[in-house]
Amino acid sequence: MTSHIVGYPRIGSNRELKFALESFWDGNSSAEDLQKVGLDLRSSIWKQMASVGIKYIPSNTFSYYDHILDITAMLGAVPSRYNWNGAEIGFDTYFSMARGNASMPAMEMTKCHYIVPELGPDTKFSYASHKALNEYKEAKALGIETVPVLVGPVSYLLLSKPAKGVEKSFSLLSLLGKILPIYKEVVDELKIAGASWIQFDEPTLVLDLDSNQLQAFVDAYLDLESNLCNLNVVVETYFADVPAEAYKILTSLKGVTGFGFDLVRGSKTLDFIKTGFPTNKYLFAGIVDGRNIWANDLTISLSTLQALRSLVGKDKVVVSTSCSLLHTAVDLVNETKLDKDIKSWLAFAAQKLVEVNALATALDGKKNEALFAANDSAQASRRWSPRVINEDVQKAIRLKEREGGRRVAEVSQLMKKLSLHRGKRISDEDYINFIKEEITKVVELQEELDIDVLVHGEPERNDMVEYFGEQLSGFAFTVNGWVQSYGSRCVKPPIIYGDVSRPKAMTVFWSTMAQSMTSRPMKGMLTGPVTILNWSFARNDQPRHNTCYQIALAIKDEVEDLERAGINVIQIDEAALREGLPLRKSEQDFYLDWAIHSFRITNCRVQDTTQIHTHMCYSNFNDIIHAIIDMDADVITIENSRSDEKLLAVFHGGVKYSAGIGPGVYDIHSPRIPSKEEIANHINIMLDVLETNILWVNPDCGLKTRKYEEVKLALANMVGATKLIRTKSANVM
Repeated sequence: MTSHIVGYPRIGSNRELKFALESFWDGNSSAEDLQKVGLDLRSSIWKQMASVGIKYIPSNTFSYYDHILDITAMLGAVPSRYNWNGAEIGFDTYFSMARGNASMPAMEMTKCHYIVPELGPDTKFSYASHKALNEYKEAKALGIETVPVLVGPVSYLLLSKPAKGVEKSFSLLSLLGKILPIYKEVVDELKIAGASWIQFDEPTLVLDLDSNQLQAFVDAYLDLESNLCNLNVVVETYFADVPAEAYKILTSLKGVTGFGFDLVRGSKTLDFIKTGFPTNKYLFAGIVDGRNIWANDLTISLSTLQALRSLVGKDKVVVSTSCSLLHTAVDLVNETKLDKDIKSWLAFAAQKLVEVNALATALDGKKNEALFAANDSAQASRRWSPRVINEDVQKAIRLKEREGGRRVAEVSQLMKKLSLHRGKRISDEDYINFIKEEITKVVELQEELDIDVLVHGEPERNDMVEYFGEQLSGFAFTVNGWVQSYGSRCVKPPIIYGDVSRPKAMTVFWSTMAQSMTSRPMKGMLTGPVTILNWSFARNDQPRHNTCYQIALAIKDEVEDLERAGINVIQIDEAALREGLPLRKSEQDFYLDWAIHSFRITNCRVQDTTQIHTHMCYSNFNDIIHAIIDMDADVITIENSRSDEKLLAVFHGGVKYSAGIGPGVYDIHSPRIPSKEEIANHINIMLDVLETNILWVNPDCGLKTRKYEEVKLALANMVGATKLIRTKSANVM
């Protein structure tokens, strides 16, 4: 019986890591306290996997922030601005890279929520973090043999960027020879410690790579081959199909024992395996979905695995997850309030361990008939449930028009009040009065700072997706279904189980209340359909674009109600537009077509006098800028400051944009407060490529993660910088 897990959630079933990190960052606990929480979490995860019966248990998948940053620490690739002294990297340096500090900005965070390595020809590498070795030894001391996991050397470089001041044309792969000696040191130490398997994650193999990039994999593993002797090595891929040429390269790598494939999002890979798979190699078949929370159809999966075994060999198929389970919620056992039927359709990370083991056992001829029967029953229940299909919604989608655009706080206190109101422990009147006070405070603060277009602060909302999902049909919600986004930031994605519609208005009451408090424009704030889809656990029984169209029609109703209520500036956030972009270029046009159309549906009927805004996070948009322009929004605000003004390069390249645009001028993910002069410099850089009449000045993103004292200072500097530039521009004119 062979079963394997690519990776596991690290936040803990009750978000223990989140609270430990925030306590440490706030100075309320020590580094030793934080390390103790990490040790306890890792131990419980390894013991849980062992108790279920998983054979290949991963180690070094735990992280205090993200796993790419962990490899940056392992390689000692610390940007010089952090003044690292060359010793073993500790929390001070590690978290400064992740979050910035009082004097230095953080490194860039990309859409996949990892800290992007900054590398150049002068980068000095050294073995500076022994985390992989230490965690392997921790598990071994518990009597648990694990498979240490490392992000592979080629993927690490391909996921990096040239450091500031380095030519953008610099070949990151030219650094391969400099980092491989450190990988060899790590491998050698793991072998000495007793490791018999090691896992290299090479997710970039699913991308559209050129011949030089593919050759780098051959060169890297050929160079590592002698160090990998007497070790079993699995190279993992995930999130998409492996292209044909990459499949040939991967399955011919020297020193590799097995190959891991995502057979959920990469179902076409099955055709390559049928065409040919190397003799005496292991196939790590990622057949249990690591990115969604629907229960696996065990009967169908077992049939697929049996077919694979006949192709690969009886003892050479390892049942695995499609990717790390860190993208799912931790344990369904904690959900005591979910509808019984819906709960039977789900599997969180803990349940996916059972699924992997059940499939491996069944493949070995020891099928748990009761478990399979219960699974078959749950699959049938979901398939035929009248709660899933709404004929009116389906008809609306079938008849949808291809109509285009128009013509041309203190968080803890707020969350406590929300919880009390949900639990009916405070009256509606008291709750409304409390929220009104919070909105009044936010409005007065913005007027005091002399901000032109205001927001109401959204104190009534728990989350930008969950808040809307709770008021739409077809959504279910968990009590403890948290998923780590990055660092201590956790989200609780709604579950879209059925057809989506809007029973009644969702935001009009609060938006009109806020507008009544000021003569300045007050934005109506909505989350867009693509973001709601991408930040939810979406149903897998119909195409994603159909679900997105359903959400778009619901948001369209809300937009029109806001307009009728006198709200003339409406922001429809599409923060996750880029996140949903398929990795393979051949699939991107189709995604962008339905994603942009979904956005346009939301505001296709508003008057020309109503200004439509949208916001997008993570500014790696240069390759899809024309699709963004096609959104036909009046104003687009985009994260920019943390990525070295990368967004502006597209305008240097000659792209013309005539609508309003607001590239962010400061990083809201960091506690660091930029000065007025620093923000003014950002604005001047923007004015080199953007006309003054289309430029909006704004933070990178929403401010809910920041404290009032930080927000007030940062916004004051932002407004001051704006006025400074306005004065200079007026004098020039």
